[in-house]
Amino acid sequence: MKNEQTEQSTLPESAGYKVFSIVRSVMVYILAAAIIIGALLFASSKNPSKSLFGFRYYTVLTPSMEPVYSPGDMVFVKLCGANDISENDIITFNPSEDSEAYLTHRVTQKLEDYQGTGVTCFRTKGDANDAEDSFLIDEKRVIGVVKFHVPFLGYIIRFIQLRWYFIIPIIVLIAVFFYLMQLYFDRSEGESNAVEDIGEISKNNQGTIPEKETSENIKE
Repeated sequence: MKNEQTEQSTLPESAGYKVFSIVRSVMVYILAAAIIIGALLFASSKNPSKSLFGFRYYTVLTPSMEPVYSPGDMVFVKLCGANDISENDIITFNPSEDSEAYLTHRVTQKLEDYQGTGVTCFRTKGDANDAEDSFLIDEKRVIGVVKFHVPFLGYIIRFIQLRWYFIIPIIVLIAVFFYLMQLYFDRSEGESNAVEDIGEISKNNQGTIPEKETSENIKE
């Protein structure tokens, strides 16, 4: 009688391993996206005349536009001219030609051909401020209209820009963590398969009668 042969069995992946795989994939994608976005924004921020797909981005630093925008939010501004701006739009502008600062306030009044100069000016106000801004903004100092914002993203991008040398060690630590977790789950799965194989072999040996013993029983 020939001994039965059993195929090596494989255990299904554990629930912990599946969760780890999902978390690892999500973290890798998020990290990759953050690095790419941060790099693009960092590159476009070096020159105030640059834009990314026709957009500029700015980090909100003051609470003047709360509750619409809060400090740390990032606003994305679509570059446009005065003709594309209407009252109640939220615009980003440079309040003074001698300053590198930018403000993001709401347009309360649009003054076309201001005092016969042919220049369009805007009166603005922060939603959280009690009064309108004390100055008018001419069209040459307007960057564009805010189209959307991402809460707290400004803090993250600002950290990447100012503390970029911290990012590399963080990436290395995350990579090492996932590598060690991969080794742990691979080892656990290997041990489980070994135990299962030993159990299968023991079970098969118990259910098999040696050929010599069978022949003796037949002669008797």
